[in-house]
Amino acid sequence: MGPVGETTVKPPPSFENLIGGQRRPARSGATLDSIDPSTGVVWATVPRSDETDVTDAVDAALEAFQERWRPLPALARAAHMRRLADVVRAHADELAEIETRDNGRIIVETTLFDLPACSEMLFYFAGAADKISGDTVQIGPASVNFTLREPIGVVGLIVPWNAPLTIAVAKLGAALAAGNTVVLKPAEQASCSLLRFGELLDEAGMPPGVVNVVAGLGEEAGDALVRDPRVGRISFTGSTETARVISERAAHTLKPLHFELGGKSANIVFADADLDAAAYGVTAMSVFTGNAGQTCIAGSRVLLHESIYDEMIERIAAHAADVRIGAPLDHSTTMGPIVSAEQLQRVQSYLALAPAEGADLLFGGRTGADLFPQGSPLAGGYYVEPTLFGAPHTDLRFCQEEIFGPVAAAIPFRDDAHALALANGTRYGLAAGVWTRDLARAHRFVRDLEAGAVWVNTYRKIHWAVPFGGVKESGYGRDSGWESVLENTRLKTSWIDLP
Repeated sequence: MGPVGETTVKPPPSFENLIGGQRRPARSGATLDSIDPSTGVVWATVPRSDETDVTDAVDAALEAFQERWRPLPALARAAHMRRLADVVRAHADELAEIETRDNGRIIVETTLFDLPACSEMLFYFAGAADKISGDTVQIGPASVNFTLREPIGVVGLIVPWNAPLTIAVAKLGAALAAGNTVVLKPAEQASCSLLRFGELLDEAGMPPGVVNVVAGLGEEAGDALVRDPRVGRISFTGSTETARVISERAAHTLKPLHFELGGKSANIVFADADLDAAAYGVTAMSVFTGNAGQTCIAGSRVLLHESIYDEMIERIAAHAADVRIGAPLDHSTTMGPIVSAEQLQRVQSYLALAPAEGADLLFGGRTGADLFPQGSPLAGGYYVEPTLFGAPHTDLRFCQEEIFGPVAAAIPFRDDAHALALANGTRYGLAAGVWTRDLARAHRFVRDLEAGAVWVNTYRKIHWAVPFGGVKESGYGRDSGWESVLENTRLKTSWIDLP
């Protein structure tokens, strides 16, 4: 017992890798700090794994694939996945709080949306496990021709920091349903929820080695996973720039890659739209609340018909004024912090760039300690208030490069053709929104927009049964839906001649 009045400071919790069913630190003993982005203070530590740890994880995954997972009947694999779904549901509140502490995603989203989605996704993919089949091909009476879909083997999953659990479970569910085993590498900025998820695998009775979770830096652990020739597929969600590096590093093994990447999505509001609904969709459903604009599908280019431009700016500003910025664990908070000091600096650089390029600040622009009273614990956090610039056109860097924060550009358009040209005038093609009461116009834009997902009179709606992914520099391949299961298989053809 210490002296009277002495305060005992607890060390931050330490999370460990999950390799072959065993919790393990990095072989080197090195760790990384996990920063609570709402305060800027270290709240946990995670392993800084390197190639040796990744090699161990791939060893475990390969053994589990050959000895324990592939030999199981599909219904037995499905039963394991359903048990895991039940365990995730039982620990939902704990996992939600860990994720909120780790990346600043508000507790309302992690509790009401993310964790329920995780368990439901596992149930969905468990139901897909025994639905995988091939085809027969009628060539002639002298032969029998058919195709088989078989698992790839060990699949590497690399997930980002903005929604680690939901993105990881979408990838994991499809891979396991197809009969693969997995090595999962979380983002170094937000690994804790997935490392805790790894701890729950034993409680769920998942065979050891089927799922392995290894934390570390992308250039160390991630690179080792990509380069390992025994890893048969890589599924990555993150930036387009990192995807280029992965493509180069994976080229010598010629493994298939799946990329879900960045976006600079257009949210297009026509004069005949329900303007109240559109204003809400542009703000609360798109770029300002929830994850503080840190979503790849954020509608960060707001295209407004010139006849309603001024009116919509007023409506959008009114919604933005109602945003409650605060501690992400507070259930009354509607927008939390940026994930890290590095990401905050990136957002701040664009706040400086926009006016330098000729954009007008319409509202917002404050960051960090300017948003809170002196002495507030949140003054050390990584906060940005909802910010909107008026841009004369979309050729500005500010309108072309992904910011990943609660910052958007409003751009007027003249007519349908002009709106389409502006919307498609980007190297990205992840998502788009269209707000109109004209059914024919809605169908034309769904057809002509260069985007992997188009929402009409809504935004940011995602479901595990619906495939999601991009075109152009937003990537290729799909998460969620039946397509994601098939992408985790390889096709084999058989030709049998009859006597």
